[in-house]
Amino acid sequence: MQRWPVLLFLAWVCFLFFAGIGLFMSGFLLTRIELASSSSCSDPLVPPPWERQSLPPGSCWAPQRFSKAVLVIIDALRFEFARFNTAKASPLPYENKLSVLHHLATSQPRHARLYRFRADPPTATMQRIKGLTTGSLPTFIDVGSNFATYAIQEDNLLAQLVQNGRRVVFMGDDTWEGLFPKKFFRSYFFPSFNVKDLHTVDDGILQHLYPTVDSGEWDVLIAHFLGVDHCGHKHGPDHPEMAKKLTQMNEMLRSLVDHLGNDTLLLVAGDHGMTETGDHGGDSEKEVNAALFVYSKTPLFGTGPPEEPEVVPQVNLVPTVALLLGVPIPYSNIGEVMAELFSGDGDAVSAALQQLSVYHINAKQVDRFLHSYSLVAQDLPAEQLQRLQELFSSAVEEHTRLLAQVQGATLVPLELESRLGSLIGRFQLYLREARALCTQSWARFHPLRMVGGCTLIAASCLLCYVASELAAASDSFYRSCLLYPLLWGLVVAVLLGLAHAFTQEGLDLLIVSSWAAAASQLGFFWHWWSRHPKRARLAGSQPPLASVGLRQRLRAWLGLAFPMGILLFRCGAMFSDSFVVAEARVAPFLLASLVMLLVGKLHWDGRLTAPEGPKQQLLGFSSYRREIWYLLCLVAMLLVCVRLSSFFHQCREEIPQCRPSLFLSPLASLRNTRAKNLFYLLCVALLAGLVYAVRSWLRHYGNLNSSDPLVLFVRWGFPLVVLCIACYWAVASSADDSLGKLQELVQVAVVAFPWAVYGLASVGLLLLLCNPMTVFAKDTRESAGSIVTPYLGVPSSEVDFLHVIPQIYKRMQESQKSRLERGSCKATVAAYGLGSVYSAALVIALTLLGFLLMLLHSERLSLAFLLLFLEAFMLLHIHTRAKGLAGDAEPFSVPWYAVISWLLAASQFFYSTGHQPIFPAIHWNAAFVGFHLDHSTNLLPAVLVGANTFASHILFAVGCPLLLLWPFVCEMPSSQKRKPKKEPREEPQEMEEHMMEMRLRESPEKFSAALLQLGLKYLFVLGTQLLACVCAAMILRRHLMVWKVFAPKFLFESLGFVVSSICLLLGISLVMRVDCAVSTWFSQLQLSSYTGKVEVMLESLLGSRAFFPSKNPRNRQVGSTHSPDSVASGPLRSSGPMPRVQPCVPPLAALVPPADLAGGCVVPSAREAAGQGSLRY
Repeated sequence: MQRWPVLLFLAWVCFLFFAGIGLFMSGFLLTRIELASSSSCSDPLVPPPWERQSLPPGSCWAPQRFSKAVLVIIDALRFEFARFNTAKASPLPYENKLSVLHHLATSQPRHARLYRFRADPPTATMQRIKGLTTGSLPTFIDVGSNFATYAIQEDNLLAQLVQNGRRVVFMGDDTWEGLFPKKFFRSYFFPSFNVKDLHTVDDGILQHLYPTVDSGEWDVLIAHFLGVDHCGHKHGPDHPEMAKKLTQMNEMLRSLVDHLGNDTLLLVAGDHGMTETGDHGGDSEKEVNAALFVYSKTPLFGTGPPEEPEVVPQVNLVPTVALLLGVPIPYSNIGEVMAELFSGDGDAVSAALQQLSVYHINAKQVDRFLHSYSLVAQDLPAEQLQRLQELFSSAVEEHTRLLAQVQGATLVPLELESRLGSLIGRFQLYLREARALCTQSWARFHPLRMVGGCTLIAASCLLCYVASELAAASDSFYRSCLLYPLLWGLVVAVLLGLAHAFTQEGLDLLIVSSWAAAASQLGFFWHWWSRHPKRARLAGSQPPLASVGLRQRLRAWLGLAFPMGILLFRCGAMFSDSFVVAEARVAPFLLASLVMLLVGKLHWDGRLTAPEGPKQQLLGFSSYRREIWYLLCLVAMLLVCVRLSSFFHQCREEIPQCRPSLFLSPLASLRNTRAKNLFYLLCVALLAGLVYAVRSWLRHYGNLNSSDPLVLFVRWGFPLVVLCIACYWAVASSADDSLGKLQELVQVAVVAFPWAVYGLASVGLLLLLCNPMTVFAKDTRESAGSIVTPYLGVPSSEVDFLHVIPQIYKRMQESQKSRLERGSCKATVAAYGLGSVYSAALVIALTLLGFLLMLLHSERLSLAFLLLFLEAFMLLHIHTRAKGLAGDAEPFSVPWYAVISWLLAASQFFYSTGHQPIFPAIHWNAAFVGFHLDHSTNLLPAVLVGANTFASHILFAVGCPLLLLWPFVCEMPSSQKRKPKKEPREEPQEMEEHMMEMRLRESPEKFSAALLQLGLKYLFVLGTQLLACVCAAMILRRHLMVWKVFAPKFLFESLGFVVSSICLLLGISLVMRVDCAVSTWFSQLQLSSYTGKVEVMLESLLGSRAFFPSKNPRNRQVGSTHSPDSVASGPLRSSGPMPRVQPCVPPLAALVPPADLAGGCVVPSAREAAGQGSLRY
């Protein structure tokens, strides 16, 4: 087998796709340009009232109203959590818990007020912190760096405070440390990533909060509490733990108010809300509606509160706090000042004049930013900028005239009040339209890069299809078709590198990789096109299509049209936001439709009615009907699995009537102890059932007979892994109920048991890589009998030796005589499990990966994983039976319907394991399975969360080679045939041997080409789906739902492609590692066979059948080589002359050694190797 060329070819194709994805992402998900400018007190933005007057000390742009401010951020404080509804007799756990806010707002209406604090999506913590400090809009791609925070270089509120000599003290979420390094006068950071930890951050803040406030050594104090957010992630809002956490926040605020001075402003804010499941990150109403509470012991408002709380965008907080504290507004702010906080204690006219002044400052700052940004980015519409400029200029001129008239006392109070209100409205209109303009333009697209990335992906899909067809026509095409493209790509990369070196410009690796990928694609297609005439001549030797009947042509066309039609329908659905939202139901429907179409095609071809061909006639009508009913039963069971998998669904906010599956929540969330115990026992029983099924399958095919470390691990390691997972589920589901010292033991166990699973699974995978052979070789050579002596033990005298030496001499004479008569000495080796050695390694690997992935999910999702394995088993058997009934003459080719159905199942179980292609549905708690505290790096949590998210992609990609191997493992009884009666001289009852997977080794070149073709087909289907998502995101980039539906779908599809392609390479590499081990095993078997003839007996499922390549009955030796552990005990034998041993791979499962030819080792076929006439099956 040509191993490295196949892997290199597939890796090269994956690189082409990766280059296309990276290029498209760089054009589609560009970050907003951040201006390096910053505001200062010397900027000429002072409004007319104070432009000729000196401001009070410590003030910039406007008089300072407060010398101190406390900002309390309660992460995920949804507006409903803060609002107090007195009419609620029996409130939910998250309702009416913050009573102190209601008390202050009602008892002191001019001192306190509650707002709806509207967040801009994405509602992830880091993006909200950026919005709360810079007053700008974070970009969509920043979601990916939510836990890999980068320091904010843009002008921000904290930088202005520090620049103007204010002491900023922080305590809480350590995300701020990465965003604002060395900006705090004093800081108390606590790890934030562990969403299961409800108390560490909050308790740490409470330990330092009151002493810090009382010390007075601060000007701005920021406290970021995380308990509410973590409680939502762990339990959801409707849980008693949420009531406890909100009650704790209420007591904290009550005590904090008592410690505040009269010159201190208190701000209590939520950075975002949460869904009914406790998640956030999207733009649903419950995610973007947070709460903001403002309080001061001095009057803040000139009027009472409105009936309904006012909606305030989060970016409005930045200019408001900056001017209240007397510091400049950050340069890139686009927020609108909350003018009612500047009313003061005067009458309505003086309050309006003060509000107008701060609006003037705010408008000047925004106008300056728009002007600077338009010069750098040049992507803001010129017409709208011109309109905004005219609106701003007219408002400023009107303000100047109005102030002149006020100073001249030429206006009556009623007219003045009316004009002030009208002018405030004009400033408000300008600020809001400017913000809307920036919101529309925050994502700068790069059309050329998007088109280039889309073209690369489309060309890669075409390359996969062409190469897969070439692989079917030629066994070794990939050697020549790989060299030229790689050389072309390497030359282009070197030339671009030299060009950058000579021009002394920065080297953009993404651009270089993209050009190298494009050049290598051109090299492949050029080489393929240059060989086109030769292929046409080869194709001309085949019978023309016109000579084939219409029915046969329709059958051939339908065989490709049905699966490709399903694939095209799925790709077309990517352009509809409704289909993307409902894809959790679309994917199972398409899978069921494809399977039903397969059954319909078999019926159309007449394969489900009566036997037509000679193969079916030899099989017999009853056996044939049994195969048909078996196929139909498999289809029915598959449909049942598809239906059951729909019970494990996650909901999207676009479907309000949807309710998420109860199986997604962990057992710890169940309040009913009996139900919790029943579910726990069911999950453990199903896990044990999976291990039992895998071991039974391995034992059935004889792969559990040897004493190799891998086999021993399967025997004893698998149950131990199940035990560790069961113990972890037990302690995790009861961790909140334990007390005292038991709590400490539980915390240790919650970490120890997952690490035990990680360790055991790693050991199993290492054993699989080191020695993947699960074959038991038993030497059953006939013994000449034991030597009989009249004494016990070792001979001690010359008399004793006289009894031994003659028998040894006689044994040597008999051995020499046997060699002279027959030319060899008989040796028999029984190899149990050799016929399924490839599949056994994959099954073991998939089981170990299944253990790891189930550990990263909640306990009850183990039911979904059981359905996953069962459905994959059904698909493999349906593929095998359909291929057998269709009479497929090409066993080394996997049809398109099998590959597409396999990938549809992977997509189906992405949704059936509780996932959705949206950020709120990501299971972040998977990052802390086995980890109690925060991670030191972001790599490990990213791997754990990625494995949780793309679990189905991993399992189906690694198991993809089973589509090729399974028909060989499950050789149908139709392969067993008797010899025709018209040859009476031949031995009756001779049957075709069942070599199973060893048939693949009879044609190593075809085996390599088949693996390559399967990998290319898999990448083609994956790439076609990815191409549809890319085109949808590019074409619909101005669509209303682009950032809510199409962009997340593209990101998840891209990451899924990367994960699937890497796992596909690992799965094919494992098959090749097994093939290498099999070759080594046969080589050792050859070397241990001394000039004799070797019979290798392969255990198969189909009973005792002997294979005799020789027609001489004298050479037919039948022996019993039954293993007590093997159910399939039928021996398979061959005999023949052993030529000189060559260091090459034996052909037909080492039944016959390779021919010794000059110029190299040539692998003969089974018929050539027998050397005594044709083999009859």
